[in-house]
Amino acid sequence: MKVKQISIFLENKTGRLAQVTRVLGDNGINIRALAIADTTDFGILRLIVNDPDRAYRVLKEAGFTVSATDVIAVEVVDEPGGLAGVLAVLQEANLNIEYLYAFLQKASKAALVVFRVEQLDGAIAALQAKGIRILSGEEVYAL
Repeated sequence: MKVKQISIFLENKTGRLAQVTRVLGDNGINIRALAIADTTDFGILRLIVNDPDRAYRVLKEAGFTVSATDVIAVEVVDEPGGLAGVLAVLQEANLNIEYLYAFLQKASKAALVVFRVEQLDGAIAALQAKGIRILSGEEVYAL
């Protein structure tokens, strides 16, 4: 039920983001979801792609500082309060969310949100116990 996220450390300079996307595009890697956390001097680009192992390798070969992290992709009812319901389940299970971001497209009529939590297995168990669907890596990479 875990999805591999690729994180790239980027200097906050003109063209760095374009370079990453060019390397991925030139290698046939499609971005499924993304988020950027930045400061004045640098940023961290977090990506879900269709082929995370290959993305990791080609970005490393291109000289980028890259890491891989496990996250979960959770279906969230696409209506007011849908995300609040999922967050309540994690709160009830006393699970801290480090960050989250949304997908560029949907897997169904539900929205799709990426979560990084301190205890992934605990989050998976808590969400599944409440009937909340978590997509597998293979489902996410095929979107």
